[in-house]
Amino acid sequence: MKGIIGKKIGMTSIYGPEGKQIAVTIIEATPNVVTQIKNQETDGYSALQLAIGDKKEKNATKAAINHFAKANTSAKKIVKEFRDYSIEKNIGETISVDIFTEGEIVDVVGTTKGKGFQGVVKRHGFAGVGEQSHGQHDRSRAPGSIGGSSYPSRVFKGMRMAGRMGNDRVKLKGLKVVKIFAEKNYILISGSIPGHIGSTVFIQK
Repeated sequence: MKGIIGKKIGMTSIYGPEGKQIAVTIIEATPNVVTQIKNQETDGYSALQLAIGDKKEKNATKAAINHFAKANTSAKKIVKEFRDYSIEKNIGETISVDIFTEGEIVDVVGTTKGKGFQGVVKRHGFAGVGEQSHGQHDRSRAPGSIGGSSYPSRVFKGMRMAGRMGNDRVKLKGLKVVKIFAEKNYILISGSIPGHIGSTVFIQK
């Protein structure tokens, strides 16, 4: 596996080699610092710990400051482990967007936009009862019955009801790396990627 931590900048479109317009998401992946190397002997698994985003020393714990000091870097905001990293790196070295190549297929992990507490129409696509008759007052967007009274006398798990919507971890597979601007630390990936502008995403292969 190989991967990098990035930040979603926004979306745009570019023209591909065949003259087709392609919708892409721009991700800024500033050089990731290798802050820890885990191996099978000491940790039970092999992984590379990467970190980005400087944190003020007053906002970091002493344990975190000492941990990052081993990599000769300041405390970081975002830390992520990538299992079985295929590229050999030492502590303190950096990883940039040039680990990927244009045309490569990658997976992207992000957190979707939070929508807050929503009803069944927006959350699950309910359509309501349709036409109203006499006696039906404001039922067109109601959830309807959620279970029996005497039997089973409870609401089944997984019942589609109102509740918190969004803010979920989502992994999109099979996205193509369309363009890489190494000097700007930009990587352009086909299609849309979950999350708001400025949110953290993980690109891996």
